[in-house]
Amino acid sequence: MKRRSIIFLFLLSLLLPAQAFAADLTVAVAANAQYVFEELKQVFEKETGMTVDGVVGSSGKFTAQIENGAPFDVFLSADMSYPQTLHTEGLTYNAPKVYGYGSLVIWTMRDVDLSKGFSVLASDSVKKISIASPKTAPYGRQAVNAMKFYGLYPQVQSKIVYGESIAQASQFVTTKAVDLGITAKSVVVAPNMKGQGKWVEVDQKAYEPIAQGAVILKYAQKHNMEAAQKFFDFLYSGEGRAVFKKHGYTLP
Repeated sequence: MKRRSIIFLFLLSLLLPAQAFAADLTVAVAANAQYVFEELKQVFEKETGMTVDGVVGSSGKFTAQIENGAPFDVFLSADMSYPQTLHTEGLTYNAPKVYGYGSLVIWTMRDVDLSKGFSVLASDSVKKISIASPKTAPYGRQAVNAMKFYGLYPQVQSKIVYGESIAQASQFVTTKAVDLGITAKSVVVAPNMKGQGKWVEVDQKAYEPIAQGAVILKYAQKHNMEAAQKFFDFLYSGEGRAVFKKHGYTLP
């Protein structure tokens, strides 16, 4: 009996730290929003004393995970269609709301002449171009739309290297695995990316507006509703909007 008590107390001592440091809510964060999320998290935690965990990935994969019961409280998507799908399926507490509009940029760490604009993609000196997967990442989908707008897609399709998310597509640029990449403006203006390489914005007429939305998920209702609602409201407060603007988003 005494031995059982010792074992129980030992196991309890292992469990307590995990419980003590458990976050008040977990947020599924689209890869393009990972840097703005870090600052939002810092400001929110400082103001409320609540703790927030973020998981970064592609919006399409998050949607599939949430449909299969993934324990996320809030979803920061890279578009409106994925959270709207979840809302239609009855998997959200509220309707999705736009927190900002994202922009595409061409980014390179190599000696590539970006003054040529989008036509540089067809240059012989550019052998590899990274974009996020159009199947699961809205920024990848709009990168393809921009290529088609300029009539370059058939010509450059063989050069494309697909990242699972905008984060991986951007990593291909920073590691020089590709000559250039089409990524999110929010990535290149992030504090830890400033001054790295060269970038130029893609004309917004070349792709559909990238409206990005957030939504509280049904999971939060049973587990972390108070924290989820406070964080959601914070995103649209004056402070939250200022952080989004600082990170290159156009405000709604």
